[in-house]
Amino acid sequence: MARSAYELADKVVLITGGNGGIGSATALELLNRGAKVAIVDIDPRTPELVAALKSPLAIGIVGDVRDRAALESAVVQTVERFGRLDVAIANAGLLARAATLRATPAEAVERTLAVNVTGVVNTVAATVDQVIANQGQIVIVSSVFAFINGMGSIPYAMSKAAVEQLGRGLRVELADHGVTVTTAYFSMVDTDMIKGGVDEDPVVIELLATLPRPMTARVTPQSAATAIADGLEHRTVRVIHPSRWKPFSAFRGLIGFALDERLVKDRRTLDILAQLDAR
Repeated sequence: MARSAYELADKVVLITGGNGGIGSATALELLNRGAKVAIVDIDPRTPELVAALKSPLAIGIVGDVRDRAALESAVVQTVERFGRLDVAIANAGLLARAATLRATPAEAVERTLAVNVTGVVNTVAATVDQVIANQGQIVIVSSVFAFINGMGSIPYAMSKAAVEQLGRGLRVELADHGVTVTTAYFSMVDTDMIKGGVDEDPVVIELLATLPRPMTARVTPQSAATAIADGLEHRTVRVIHPSRWKPFSAFRGLIGFALDERLVKDRRTLDILAQLDAR
C-alpha cells in the first residue's frame, strides 16, 4: 500500500524509556522536527528531567511498562495535555548481566521478559485505540539480536525475537485501520545499558571479539534516533541501522546457520562461555 510522507510537525508521540539512550535521543529528535512528545519512564525524576528541557511540546510521565494501568494513565495524561496521540514508540528495555542460561537467575530471566516483551505489549495495548483513531504509527524497538546468536545473553535475544514477531503481526492486523507498524533493529548502541552490560565486563568483551568485527561496531544514540524519525516520516516497515545488517536480516536463514556452525566448533568461544557458566 502506497503511503505519502508523514509530517511529524504537530503529531503527538508517546515514547517509553525516554530518559536516556535511544529514548532520550529520539524524543529530542522528534521535538526538533516539531512533534509533541510524552516521555514515559520508570525514573521518578522524569517530570523534572523533562521540565528542564523548557519545551511546551514535551511532558514527562512516570510509568512502569510492566504495569498496563500505568501506561493507560500515561495515555490519558498525554491526551489531556495535547488533545490526541498519533504515534507510540515502545522503546523501554533492559539487558541483564551476561551469563549462560543455566547460570542466569530465574528472576533475571523473568524481569527481562517482563520489561522487553510484556512491557512492549502493554505499550501497544494502552495506545492502540488512540493510534487507530488518528491513523498513526507504532514503532517496536527490536534488535539485531532478533536474528543473530544470543549466546551469553539468551533472555535478551529471546525478547527481541519475540517483539519482532509482535511487530510483524501487528502490521497486518492494523493495516485495515490505516495504521503502520515499524520494527526497528539496531546493533550495539553506545548507551549506558551497553556500557554497563558490555564495557564493564571483560568476559563479554572477550566473547564479542570472537564475532566478525563488523558485527560489533557501535552506533550512536543520535544516529539511532535519526533512523527512527526518518522511518516515521516515510512510514517505513523496517528500520535497520547500521545498514550493513540488512543483508544479514534478509539471508538470516543461511548466514545465521553458518555462523552458528562456526561458533559451536570454536574452542575459544566455548572456553569463554565456560567462564560465564562458572561465575
